[in-house]
Amino acid sequence: MKAVILAAGRGSRMKGLTDDRPKCLVELNGRLLLDRQVAALRGAGCAAVAVVAGYRGDLLEGRGLSIFTNPRWAETNMVVSLTCAAPWLEAEPCLVSYGDIFYTAETARRLAATEADIAISYDPAWLALWSARFADPLSDAETFRLNPDGTVADIGRRPTGLHEVQGQYMGLLRFTSAGWARFAAHLDAVGPEAAAKLDMTSMLRALIAGGAAVRAVPAEGAWGEVDSATDLAFYEQRAD
Repeated sequence: MKAVILAAGRGSRMKGLTDDRPKCLVELNGRLLLDRQVAALRGAGCAAVAVVAGYRGDLLEGRGLSIFTNPRWAETNMVVSLTCAAPWLEAEPCLVSYGDIFYTAETARRLAATEADIAISYDPAWLALWSARFADPLSDAETFRLNPDGTVADIGRRPTGLHEVQGQYMGLLRFTSAGWARFAAHLDAVGPEAAAKLDMTSMLRALIAGGAAVRAVPAEGAWGEVDSATDLAFYEQRAD
């Protein structure tokens, strides 16, 4: 199995921390986010890891990673960045990681072990983490509801209450070649202009509405998303 890290964006909410580097090269407790991701992915059995580069992509060279490039990184999003790695996704199962998260090898291993064509990791114990990060945890949370069979029923909307949030999507996915074909077919159907505006949860929601099954795999161990300098400070105060 291979893995792809989406690291094309600048991460403007990180303020001066990304003036000279992509967000994945920001340090958390003295260790690069990228190094944390690569270690977890390789610990899950991904022998080959690629990064989709954009902003300051030159700094991602020479790290033992394959590199795909999103030349339109400033005007597109992670969905378009992911299409830049299509040669890998078309060929075999791949884990896909956002470039601004950290997670354990066990979480990645669990996701890698699923047989579903499209699967995502999620945190069923999200409320404790969101309550520590935000005065109102629902202010940043998104809907996440499951079907009885463990597939995703709804994702990525603004929730009206806790009853609509059974967990939180983490930014860690898995595709088989068949799952990727379905993903790519939807992008072809909506066209490049609409695709450039799609965020990942909107894309997943559209696939589900079209009949695709998206398997939800619970995380194991500490994880976090580093959206801002405030987030970075928060995680640095917690146990590594």
